[in-house]
Amino acid sequence: MHPPRPRTTTAAGSLARAVVVALLAAFGLIGAGTGPAAAADGEVTWTVATASGDFGSDRRNYSYTLDPGGRIEDGLVVANHGTTPLRLSVYAADAFTTGQGRLDLLGQDAKSTGVGAWVHPDRPGVTVRPGESAEVPFTVALPDDAAPGEYMGGIVTSPAVPGGPDGRRLGIRIRLRVGGELKPSLSVRDLEVRYSGTPNPLGTGDATVTYTIRNDGNSILTARQAVSLSGPFGRWDARAGHIDDSPQLLPGDTWKVSVPVHGVTPALRLTGTVTLVPLLTDAAGSVAPLAAVESTAHAWTIPWALLLVLAILCGLVVAALVVWRRRKTTLHEGLGTPLAQG
Repeated sequence: MHPPRPRTTTAAGSLARAVVVALLAAFGLIGAGTGPAAAADGEVTWTVATASGDFGSDRRNYSYTLDPGGRIEDGLVVANHGTTPLRLSVYAADAFTTGQGRLDLLGQDAKSTGVGAWVHPDRPGVTVRPGESAEVPFTVALPDDAAPGEYMGGIVTSPAVPGGPDGRRLGIRIRLRVGGELKPSLSVRDLEVRYSGTPNPLGTGDATVTYTIRNDGNSILTARQAVSLSGPFGRWDARAGHIDDSPQLLPGDTWKVSVPVHGVTPALRLTGTVTLVPLLTDAAGSVAPLAAVESTAHAWTIPWALLLVLAILCGLVVAALVVWRRRKTTLHEGLGTPLAQG
C-alpha cells in the first residue's frame, strides 16, 4: 500500500488545533522549537500536529508497538500561520538525553540507528502556502533484525535554507516499542565519597557522593534515588535530603549525579550507599517501580582536628611526666648528698 499524496486544507482546521499544538510543544523533544518557530529569513511561523486517522486525533505525540519487520503509516500536519510561503525540511532523528536532563533529537546530518533510521517521510521537504496546512505522510518500517526494546525519536521540521544550516526546529516525539522481551536494568558507575572535614574536633562534617547512573537495559527508565553514609558496623548513619528523580534515560544513556550529605561523623572509614529504584513508564503513562539496585563505596575520614587535640594532650602529658621525673630525680639527689662535718 502506497502512502497518500500530501493534501492541502484551509487554515481553519489548523487554528482549531492551537491548544493541541501548545501541548505538543510542551511535550516535544526539540528544545529550540517549543512553540511557533520563526524562520531565519523572516517572521514566518508554523506549527506541527499529529494527523488524524486510524491512530486517533489530537494526539500529543506518536506511540507505536511493532514487531521486527513490521510496517505502519501515519502523518504530520504542518500549518503556516505566516503571510509568505513556507519551505520546510522534514526528517526523522533519534533522541538522546542532554546534560540538562532534557530529551532532544540529533541533527539532520547526524547518523541515526533507531527511530531516525526507521521512520521515512514520503518526501524530504514541504512547501505550505500562507494560511494553509499540509499533511506529510510518513512510514515506520522496522528491519527484520530490529532488537526488542523501547526507542525514542521524532519527526522534525526546520526551515529549508539552501546552502545554510537548519534554523529553529519544531517536531513531535515518536516512542516506539519493538516486540520482544523487555529487560529493564540500571546500574551505578564510578561511585565516590569525598569528606570535607570539620574544624570542630567533636563535631560532624559534610561529604559529597558522586556517581553515574547508566541505563543498561532495553527500556526507557527513570531512577528514584537515595544516598546514605555510615561508619563501621553501620553506626553513625547520615542520609542525604530529598533527591530529584533522574530524567528519562534511554537505553545506553548515562546521568551524572552529585549529592551533598551533612552531619557526617568522621568515623575513620565511611561506607557510602546509593540505592536506585527503576521506574518504568508505559505508553499510557502508568509508572511501575521495579526491584531496587544498590551500590556501595568506601572512603577514609581521618578526624584531623580530634587527632590534633589528642596529640596536644599527649604532648602535655609527656611533658608533665618529664618535668615530674626531673623534679623527682633532683629531689633524690638532694637527699643523698652527705652533710659537711664541722
